Amino acid sequence: MLKQAIATKEAPNAIGPYSQAVACDGWLYLSGQIPLDPGSGELVVGDVALETRQVMNNLAAVLKAAGVGFENVVTTTIYLSELADFPLVNQIYETYLSPPYPARATVQVAALPKGARLEIAAVARLPNQTG
Repeated sequence: MLKQAIATKEAPNAIGPYSQAVACDGWLYLSGQIPLDPGSGELVVGDVALETRQVMNNLAAVLKAAGVGFENVVTTTIYLSELADFPLVNQIYETYLSPPYPARATVQVAALPKGARLEIAAVARLPNQTG
């Protein structure tokens, strides 16, 4: 097993002892992204659509750093502090993906880091992998 940390300045720095993503045995495990601006490290606030775009852009940057894109994503987990935000989050999320869509779970949580309203984590398959 060979683990490799993936990091990019195009996505926010980790706010704890974790990597933006880890590549291991043909898979890419992306840490959850909240709507942090990569330049300032500050939470993007406004409406949930703006925040969702920031989260998806952060994920896109980490995927790009690993040499892949959303087409390689096989599963995501969306964490929402308010399940009422789901329809708008889903609408924005869909614009970043194309069929066949990844498998997905969406859960409501009591709180997220830095008071964020959403967080999205993902797993992607790296190219040229078998099995």
